[in-house]
Amino acid sequence: MELPKSVLARGLLLLDAFGEADTELTLAQLAARTGLPKPTAHRLVNGLAEWGGVERTAGGYRLGMKLFELGHRVPRRRDLREAALPYLEDLYEATHENIHLAVPDGVHTLFVEKLNGHRSTPILSGAGGRMPVHCTATGKTFLALGPPEWFRQAVSAGLTRHTPRTIVMPGLLQRDLARVVERGYGVNHEEAEVGVSAVAAPIFDSRRRIVAAISITGNARRLDAERLAPAVRTAASALTREISHRLPPR
Repeated sequence: MELPKSVLARGLLLLDAFGEADTELTLAQLAARTGLPKPTAHRLVNGLAEWGGVERTAGGYRLGMKLFELGHRVPRRRDLREAALPYLEDLYEATHENIHLAVPDGVHTLFVEKLNGHRSTPILSGAGGRMPVHCTATGKTFLALGPPEWFRQAVSAGLTRHTPRTIVMPGLLQRDLARVVERGYGVNHEEAEVGVSAVAAPIFDSRRRIVAAISITGNARRLDAERLAPAVRTAASALTREISHRLPPR
């Protein structure tokens, strides 16, 4: 990979080195993940620390609160989240399971909001986190109802196996996506995480382009996708109507 030449781009490369499960990284890890020389990484990460993008820890660096603040200023995501919260809260009160609001992000589904509680099944995903599109209910909803190039990009990136149930054959995934179109909702049955299943429904803008999805995620043994599908579809349809008026088309 050719390293970017600008200082700004290299600084962003350091921020992007933090994975979803990383609470902190050492300087050596940052240099290895970005390909930057260690002295360059040290100089840039210290500049990011002065700005607030990262914070120094005893063992290295962690992402800073400045990024959290900036993320909440993104207008479209903020407006979508604010419009969705009442519907997410209703679904949580009805199920006491994990409720997600997600948007498409390349070959990933990006969770912009998550509601859960003490009775919810512990799961890997969290607000601000990403998971692959091919093995998540929200992601499969995006692939089924979004532009055809989204599917091609996912296949080109590789359909990685995460559990024994992950669909890794493009033909089988296409067949599963056809069922999403037919039913109007996507299902993940232990495909991203063993013991965890989910059901998701699409949210469209005023031009009927899919822009987000709502999902219910819980214990695979007790989550009944067919029983919960009407509730998540009703919430997604109501939110579709609301954002068609609140959010200007892109």
